[in-house]
Amino acid sequence: MTTADLLGKLLQVVMGLAVFAAVVGLLIFFIDKAPKKGRDYWQLALFLLPAMLFITVGLVYPAIRTSLLAFQDSSGDWTLDNFVWTFTQPAAIRTLINTIIWVLLVPTLATAIGLAYAVFIDRSRGEKYYKVILFMPIAISFVGAGVIWGFVYDYNGVGEQIGLLNALVVAAGGEPVQWLQTDPINTFLLIVVMIWIQTGFAMVLLSAAIKGVPTEQIEAAQLDGTNGWQRFMNVTVPGIRGALVVVLTTISIATLKVFDIVRTMTAGNFNTSVIANEMYTQAFRASEVGRGSALALILFVLVLPIVIYNVNVLRKQREIR
Repeated sequence: MTTADLLGKLLQVVMGLAVFAAVVGLLIFFIDKAPKKGRDYWQLALFLLPAMLFITVGLVYPAIRTSLLAFQDSSGDWTLDNFVWTFTQPAAIRTLINTIIWVLLVPTLATAIGLAYAVFIDRSRGEKYYKVILFMPIAISFVGAGVIWGFVYDYNGVGEQIGLLNALVVAAGGEPVQWLQTDPINTFLLIVVMIWIQTGFAMVLLSAAIKGVPTEQIEAAQLDGTNGWQRFMNVTVPGIRGALVVVLTTISIATLKVFDIVRTMTAGNFNTSVIANEMYTQAFRASEVGRGSALALILFVLVLPIVIYNVNVLRKQREIR
């Protein structure tokens, strides 16, 4: 990069900051000049206006536009062919099946492993160090995780195996396997990466929830002669039900939208594609904007019930309190 290019970039940053400062200054000026009667409402409206504009331009308009494109063909005529293709073509059906497998396995296993880890290390001597070890993967981007696990599954047909999994297979006397090209095991190997990332998130939230369970309840159950499993099922689990719902729904939504891992490791080839990846492939690679929009709309419909359920559960808990 030349000096002129660097100065140009710096000038753009300075101009952006100046524009931002000018907008904020104008907002404060007009709020200060607002009539005293109803000034609070004017302040609220003016401060919300920029955010509402960004949401409208960056979220509401694209959502409406995508919904319309889902019912149009390449010439702009109204049609249902995009949805017919989604539910009739073998490749598209396999994409939907893969997504369902992801949603069934990732939230369940990540939450179960995170909960077990949180229970077993609760109040142990090295608790904070054990938590750091499990939490570290969540600090890695999905692309970074895909690259790391790509080396784990790497296949070298001739010579020494640099992939950890194939190195273990060869050391045990077996033949190396093209893991990411072998259907259907490749889908499950990609799922392992997502579980590896999300388990730390589940562990942190559930560990905090477990510490919030009243000690008196656990001691009372112990005095009643219950064993550890009974105390866990009848005292701990009901006490952390809200946290379990949050963890499960959050991981479910993240899993439905998974894109980076699949795109980085297989690009959706070898029958590993999911809805988010296929949406990108159809819209930007195959230039089938209508099909991509239809997949985006299906993804939205799948996420919506989870969000509504989560909101209802949290509202009921707030009413009880």
